[in-house]
Amino acid sequence: MRYSPEPEMDNLVVGIGGMTIPQTRNVGLPLMRLIRLEGIPILQQLHLEEQLLRTSSDNWCIINDGTNIPSIVMGISGKPAELLDIDLVLRDQVPVIKRNAEIGMFTGGGTVTVDHGTIFVTFICNRDAVPGLQLYPRPIMSWSSQLYSRVFQRFGDFHLRENDYVFGNRKFGGNAQSITKNRWIHHTSFLWDYEVRNMAYLKLPKRAPEYRLARDHLEFICPMKDYMPRSVFIDKTVDAISTEFSVYSEQTDPFKISSNFEPSTRLLTRQELEEVASQPESPVSQSLSL
Repeated sequence: MRYSPEPEMDNLVVGIGGMTIPQTRNVGLPLMRLIRLEGIPILQQLHLEEQLLRTSSDNWCIINDGTNIPSIVMGISGKPAELLDIDLVLRDQVPVIKRNAEIGMFTGGGTVTVDHGTIFVTFICNRDAVPGLQLYPRPIMSWSSQLYSRVFQRFGDFHLRENDYVFGNRKFGGNAQSITKNRWIHHTSFLWDYEVRNMAYLKLPKRAPEYRLARDHLEFICPMKDYMPRSVFIDKTVDAISTEFSVYSEQTDPFKISSNFEPSTRLLTRQELEEVASQPESPVSQSLSL
């Protein structure tokens, strides 16, 4: 696990669980607590996100540089039989993670394969964290794309297309959001690189963005590594966040927080997947795209 370098400090503040957090010098901006991780399993990250959304009253940004357990993450409405090659998933014993609606309804957030080549960036914020931001999916998506446009300036033809981040017409970032009464979460999986063999676990979704134009996965996506170095992306993302927030860099293991919190996001069991494999496919898919 890696945490961001200790920034220049004015003083120290205490976060949840008594954690000490250095304070950066951005007086007058809303507070954002930054957690930088490396290789944390995506299920563990999603549990942390859910906990911070539901139990904390602070603004958070989580950056996880890769996940050390290749996995498949499904959206709330995703149906494994329609989106996954179940036989291949079972053969290779790939973990399949299912988001639960108890956290709040997610928009976007299709089925994705993630591994060490995926970089995750998540914002968990109070409703007043971004002045003037309306708490609806499209305004939040627009805000995030404006922030990332500063990150990718001079590195590619960056755009927001429907729910995706693209270079030209090829996707490299998928988004999922959840909005509650007083808080919201915006989660992005950035495809810095990918294993071609992992794409075989995914079927072509019946419901997909219009700009996909029925392209298969390898024609539809592109790796960020063709446009910018990995470390540059992470550093520039932190810089962009710092233009809108006073960033406090977390120095203590956030997973050591003592809590009775029980997350709703979970792994599908092998039995559940085998039952899916034994059933005929449904003719209708309600998931968004890869």
